[in-house]
Amino acid sequence: FIDSSTISVDDARERFERFVTSCLTHDVKCVRIVHGKGIGSPNGDAVLKAAVRRWLTQLPEVIAYAECSPSDGGSGAVQVLLS
Repeated sequence: FIDSSTISVDDARERFERFVTSCLTHDVKCVRIVHGKGIGSPNGDAVLKAAVRRWLTQLPEVIAYAECSPSDGGSGAVQVLLS
């Protein structure tokens, strides 16, 4: 979980990349990334939600991703399938 009120989007990107790299290194194929719903963001904009989904589309190792079920975070998280 990355709290956007305490770090920049650039810091979040760095953490995201380290996490995905670690998953790939350890042969982890399915992960959940909790980015939040943007409720605490200025103007209610879901900055990290949009950024994480954009970053996922840029990685060739990402086979697919989908919004989580309500019990797993709903629109505040994504389930990711890695190659």
